[in-house]
Amino acid sequence: MLNLGSSLPGWLEAAGGRCAAATIIGASGSVPRPVGTSMLVAESGEVLGSLSGGCVEGAVVAAALEALEDGRPRREHFGFSREDALAAGLTCGGELDVHIEPLDGEGGGLPPRLLALLAGFGPQEPLALVRRIDPGGSGALLVPGPQRFRAADYLAQLQALAGSATAARSAAAQLSVLLPAGHTGLLRLGGEADCAAGDGGEPPALLVQTRLLPPRMLVFGANDFSEALLPAAKLLGYRVTLCDARPAFARQLRFGTADDVVTDWPHRYLAAEAAAGRIDARTVACVLTHDPKFDLPLLQTALGLDLAYLGAMGSQRSHRRRVQELLAAGVEPAALARLRSPIGLDLQAATPAEVAVSITAEIIAGRNPAATGRPLSACAGPIHAAAGSAPAAADLAPARTGGEPAWT
Repeated sequence: MLNLGSSLPGWLEAAGGRCAAATIIGASGSVPRPVGTSMLVAESGEVLGSLSGGCVEGAVVAAALEALEDGRPRREHFGFSREDALAAGLTCGGELDVHIEPLDGEGGGLPPRLLALLAGFGPQEPLALVRRIDPGGSGALLVPGPQRFRAADYLAQLQALAGSATAARSAAAQLSVLLPAGHTGLLRLGGEADCAAGDGGEPPALLVQTRLLPPRMLVFGANDFSEALLPAAKLLGYRVTLCDARPAFARQLRFGTADDVVTDWPHRYLAAEAAAGRIDARTVACVLTHDPKFDLPLLQTALGLDLAYLGAMGSQRSHRRRVQELLAAGVEPAALARLRSPIGLDLQAATPAEVAVSITAEIIAGRNPAATGRPLSACAGPIHAAAGSAPAAADLAPARTGGEPAWT
């Protein structure tokens, strides 16, 4: 439900009465929206949000109204059916599992005040929502500031939510890893002697949704290429900072789309931001200055940080010279392997706008190891190899407590 954002307060006032929440809890193949996406359906028929861009919304609304009538949560599965052309399904060929639950508080269900509490947070304020969605239980837990989650502060609430002390400890241990990293997905708590299955015969399952502050993109160098990159990065959801040591360049009005404009030596600014804890593993850095006196100390600093992406503008020749100088400065070859230079994908980009597309395309491709960079028309099989899937276990390294809980 964290995707409903700033529209939620006004919708609650206009819709009135009871409502049900429909949330994607499983997705495979080509699907428009990821796990955790929610829509709300009021008794009046008012709807907020979308799960599929139109493919299955009608069927979801009908199921939500039925849930409001009988007061029982339910799950619905939607996929593509060749046998029944009139069946509700995804024409894109993917599959969705949707959990639908009334917000009425009856029988331990979601309390109506949950939406009011959600509406009290800003649309970009860091927040986590942990909901129990197996047939044997219900309820929800809000965690403000998930990047600072402390398990000890939430054990009592987690025990009430998960149904046992053992399940609460297991959930707390895993949430301590998942929430600060901003993960969203389904957390199953199974295989524990003290973690009894609910009325539906299933072990507890928690839907974890996390919203952190937007990731940062640091653009170094005030020029035509950064002017084009700034708005493109904003479209991808980054909070964008432009940094240049030259006030006459950095303070030009054409860079007004940046969230922040900083006049400082790039390496000094990056080191200060890292020391202040404002750089994390989601941060992207694009070095567009193309000037060794700025680039070399900046890259030496950046290669010592855990960044999601580091790219530097320049020709193949300038890149080779840059590598030699960085090696001479003591940068390890393994660290240099993380540098994307020349920056961007090979689109034969020429104009600043085309170069901005090339850079953002490389950043998007770098988020998913399955990305090929080839035209979709030249690819066989599903467009999205693992749409909506959770992070790999090796990336999460969740703590294990008394059993084999799984992040799915």
